[in-house]
Amino acid sequence: MPQRMMRKWALDLLTLETGAGATSLQTEHATLLVYEKLRRQLCAPVGVDGFYAVASRALAQAKSEAPRLSPVEVTTEGCLRGLDELETKADPAQDDGVGVVLIAHLLGVFLTFLGAATMRRLVQDVFPLLDAPTEPDTTTPFAFISKEVRELRNVSDRLEGLASKHPAVEDGLVSVAGNIRDIATILDVFVVVKSSPDGLREGDIHQQTMRYLM
Repeated sequence: MPQRMMRKWALDLLTLETGAGATSLQTEHATLLVYEKLRRQLCAPVGVDGFYAVASRALAQAKSEAPRLSPVEVTTEGCLRGLDELETKADPAQDDGVGVVLIAHLLGVFLTFLGAATMRRLVQDVFPLLDAPTEPDTTTPFAFISKEVRELRNVSDRLEGLASKHPAVEDGLVSVAGNIRDIATILDVFVVVKSSPDGLREGDIHQQTMRYLM
């Protein structure tokens, strides 16, 4: 589904959460409420670590579109930190609001993982009144995920290169690079497991394990 459809979907979710005649306080917290409902639902198929990796990627994309999101962070549990302060300055349930941007990217990245049909079912389980887009599912999730894995590994390599040139911040950069590589590993294993019709055979598991130990 194109990004414009994800934006409309996000806007509909925020509108459903606030409802007609909502108070300003309800509107201010709409993005957090929608995000938390999605987090609880989407953690099930990918796990906490998987959700953290996907949500972090979605937040990075959203920040590039809406710089006001720069103070916002995703905790290791997958929760949002720092969004409360932003919500008091703008209505998140506007088409150009930070709430729409953030939720749209979260939906878009997860759609790449799970496919349109599964994603629509999971979200409609939480928001049964949502009229979700019904365009044909032409996504190829594993190819997209593998591309993200390569990009994450490239970022990790570049950070390690910087670390060797800047001893003053070497420890911190090496640590961050290692965390990013760990996320890439989680995503890579996810692709291997989910793309195999019969699951991983013992030899496959050993091969994958040795690959990450090398």
